[in-house]
Amino acid sequence: MSVRRNNPSHPLPPAETLTVEFKSDRKRLSDTDLVEALVGLANTEGGELWLGVEDDGHATGLHPDHAALLGLAGMVAARTSPAMQVNVESVEVDGLKVARIRVPKAQGEVATQAGVYLRRRIKHDGTPECVPMLPHERISRASSFGLVDVSAQPVLGCTLADFDPLERERLRQAVQKYGGDRVLLELDDEALDGALGFSTRTPAGERVPTLAGLLVIGRESVLHERVATHEFAFQVLAREAVSFNEFRRFPLLKALDWLETNFRPYNPEKEVQVGLFRVPIPKVDMGAFREAVANALVHRDYHRLGAVHVRLDDHGLTISNPGGLVDGVTLHNLLTTAPRPRNPALADAMKRIGIVERSGRGVDKIYRGMLRFGRPEPDYSRTDSNSVVLQLATVEADEVFLQLIIGQENRLSGTALPIDSLIALAVLREQKRLGMDELAQHIHRDSTQARRTLESLVEAGLVQPHGNTRNRSYTLSAEVYQAKGQHVAYTRQAGFSSLQNEQMVLSHVRHHGQIRRSEVIDLCHLTDDQAAKLLKRLKDEGRLVKSGERRWAFYTLNELL
Repeated sequence: MSVRRNNPSHPLPPAETLTVEFKSDRKRLSDTDLVEALVGLANTEGGELWLGVEDDGHATGLHPDHAALLGLAGMVAARTSPAMQVNVESVEVDGLKVARIRVPKAQGEVATQAGVYLRRRIKHDGTPECVPMLPHERISRASSFGLVDVSAQPVLGCTLADFDPLERERLRQAVQKYGGDRVLLELDDEALDGALGFSTRTPAGERVPTLAGLLVIGRESVLHERVATHEFAFQVLAREAVSFNEFRRFPLLKALDWLETNFRPYNPEKEVQVGLFRVPIPKVDMGAFREAVANALVHRDYHRLGAVHVRLDDHGLTISNPGGLVDGVTLHNLLTTAPRPRNPALADAMKRIGIVERSGRGVDKIYRGMLRFGRPEPDYSRTDSNSVVLQLATVEADEVFLQLIIGQENRLSGTALPIDSLIALAVLREQKRLGMDELAQHIHRDSTQARRTLESLVEAGLVQPHGNTRNRSYTLSAEVYQAKGQHVAYTRQAGFSSLQNEQMVLSHVRHHGQIRRSEVIDLCHLTDDQAAKLLKRLKDEGRLVKSGERRWAFYTLNELL
């Protein structure tokens, strides 16, 4: 238990949200109601409950029975299963004492001792409410934490006769086509099912299909009847007109073939000459398309109704699937976190078949498919707790940028540039100038790794450093700008040379009699440290004379020269 006291008046949150709850205590909130509200927060995203605050957000204070707050955290732990640890803090608001109860997000499910499971949700009017957790929601939450693998579970009422022989043959062809595990080609049907987790044995010893098995090689009619949550859609919209809009429930391998076949007519490509070779430039890289669609189908939440949507419109390609990111995966570590599939058995089967990246780094493949053509990074910003949304821009490729990337890869004996290097070059192409800390945010790594990435690009002649180590920034090199025919742009980004800076400072002093460090910073676009070093050098060389100290220091021409 933890109770802290805070005397200064404390501002309340402006309103109730998914993670903020207000509870009135004027009539003494019952322990049951308090515990249920805390359980609802824990089973959602965690948050804080303000006891002694009305729904409209104004404080009315604690009931005398709760004024001491002693034992409140212990009562919550005793009346929840597993025991929930909360932090209780006494806070003064508008002269009244209220309690701020911080609730951590539960790593699983929490219930009251009476066996009540609750969660919070946002109503249609934007306000939150606490509602019961239904059985499928509990399983869905458990799968997002990796506590249960739904895809490895048997599907009630299904038999091995529900597997489609045609889909088995499609699977074997996919192993050959995509370079999957060729050991699978030597197995008979029963051994294949066991190796890929497509079947499991009941306590009576009978082999029955798993969800993964039905999704990959099940009959379409059985999927429609037994796996109602499996559905996908392909939509093409142009200026709000619908060119294509179809929903299907095919097994996954057939689904991928169908989606790719129908997408190709909308994905024109052209070729450019790079050295001795003709390189195709598609509207959307097909490797990135296949990986993104497969990820959506494999990692979706199969306890939620809703289709996987693949939509092409004037803004680009959008791929979305029901179910947010699993626990431990965020928008800030997508590129670096260890693989955490929501449906491990299904994901492993698709890797062995060769459909998705076997290393588990499929996101890298999507990034590479966008960045090497000089297009923006994949955009996951619309992802929330209910769905993962990926947007791929379909803007024109930067052909010169692509030629530079291919040229560098050829110098590396055909080795692909690391994904961090591609991201750095792409960001520099868009933002013109970049620092280590800023790149670290883009590659989801620390500043040390960002510096290594940038310095390796400096050695390759693709990036130019500016400034000293602490304040160093980077631009694309003069050679890159020259290849793009943008000589003036390089000069603008690189700034003035050291000699030019000296001449500008001396010219300023000749015209105005003196100069201060702050004026050098504005004049030459330097940092404070760089300006100080420039003035010190001019003073040491005898060209300027320093008068005054610290903030009052100024420099004049040496009249003896």
